[in-house]
Amino acid sequence: MRRETAQRRAIEKVFTRLERPLCITEIMEHGREMVGTLNQATVYRNLKRMVASGWLKRINHPTLGTLWEVADRGHHHHFYCNVCRNVYELPGCALDQKNAVPPGFEVENHEIFISGTCKSCLR
Repeated sequence: MRRETAQRRAIEKVFTRLERPLCITEIMEHGREMVGTLNQATVYRNLKRMVASGWLKRINHPTLGTLWEVADRGHHHHFYCNVCRNVYELPGCALDQKNAVPPGFEVENHEIFISGTCKSCLR
């Protein structure tokens, strides 16, 4: 049974409002705007439960470490802005898995991170 708390609702709202992968610092910062007493242990506990329930998934960014994102987005890749340090979802997948690896290799999964400057920071 899922326990509905103000902390959990705040964490869910953070993800639905920002609509992008988030690190623990961002989740804490935005979550505390709604629940001032939100602490890191509570956030981690809720993230673990949300991953176990299938609502969130963890991704490992090569620079930022662990990020979380809403799991129902389908397969996609990520763009990391070197200026604002935000991570954005890129729609779909342009990788031709069949030709991406040498003959005899079998792709089971992949993750691509592209980095540069986002459109907001280019302005």
